[in-house]
Amino acid sequence: MTLKTSMRAMEARAFSIDSLSLAERPVPKPRRGEILVRIKAASLNYRDLAVLVESYLPTLPLPYVPASDACGEVVELGEDVTRFKVGDRVNPIYTQGWHDGYPTLELRTRRTLGAPLSGVLQDYIAVPAEDAVLTPTHLTDGESATLPIAALTAWSTLQEGGLRPGSTVLVQGTGGVALFALQFAKLAGAKVIALSSSDEKLARAKQLGADAGINYRTTPAWEGPVKEATGGRGVDIVVETAGSTLHQSLAALAFGGFIGVVGFVGGYKAEIPLRAVIGPMVRIQGIAVGSRARFEAMNRAISQHGLRPVVDSTYPLEQAADAFRHMRAGKHFGKIVIAL
Repeated sequence: MTLKTSMRAMEARAFSIDSLSLAERPVPKPRRGEILVRIKAASLNYRDLAVLVESYLPTLPLPYVPASDACGEVVELGEDVTRFKVGDRVNPIYTQGWHDGYPTLELRTRRTLGAPLSGVLQDYIAVPAEDAVLTPTHLTDGESATLPIAALTAWSTLQEGGLRPGSTVLVQGTGGVALFALQFAKLAGAKVIALSSSDEKLARAKQLGADAGINYRTTPAWEGPVKEATGGRGVDIVVETAGSTLHQSLAALAFGGFIGVVGFVGGYKAEIPLRAVIGPMVRIQGIAVGSRARFEAMNRAISQHGLRPVVDSTYPLEQAADAFRHMRAGKHFGKIVIAL
């Protein structure tokens, strides 16, 4: 197979969606221990939008290639690579170098794809073979591209929260993390309560298995109805994607419950009533996606159960700006995919 020497790359030349434009870059050459991956599909996360338009990483050099999550085919091996073979379909992991356990500060701040490392909205990417995993064979490229951040964040939250049959899980919204958490929780025999600003989206969430749905636009004090839906006990696990609603999540939590803070779509600040933390002996933990070992365990569960990610829409690379605008509008249900 003869590889190209140049490739398409979607570059952000400023911190704005309108700055996105296609550029030509040289195809990277895999070094010792690396694999060259032909990207087939990528997916967007809220972090990608935050980096692009909210100065989430203001010191990021420009131009940069956005997005962290992708699926692709191994097309070339560097020296000493035995983990994969040419033709394997893989996901590069989001935090490069995080293989198991807890990551170091160095990995979490300097080794994440899509900023500060170059992103995946380009035809090829070279990564260490140790920093990729095989993707489930029953998934499409677009479905597989949704796994590295959204699926693994949901999986890690439920694992850290001690998910078990009979648990009750609260998911906020109907984006990628929330819907993956819904699907994983149902696989484990848990009950799920979903929040959304749309009755239509709540109906779709119930089709995926949600046991109850609450419209937070028409019921802004949703913590009361959440507790009522659990017979007054409260939920065992909250997948906190808003961030700013921590005080409400605490009010909806059961004694000894767990809140996994995974996002900040509602803002970067939250007020926490300390009595709601100390008295009921609850845990609040930030979730920073997950390790390669946890990714591989999640993929085994996805394969065993034939789980399929929820894809909202798919855009060609040339329309990546429209994909970001669609995410910013907040009308999507599930993941937004970009096909390369």
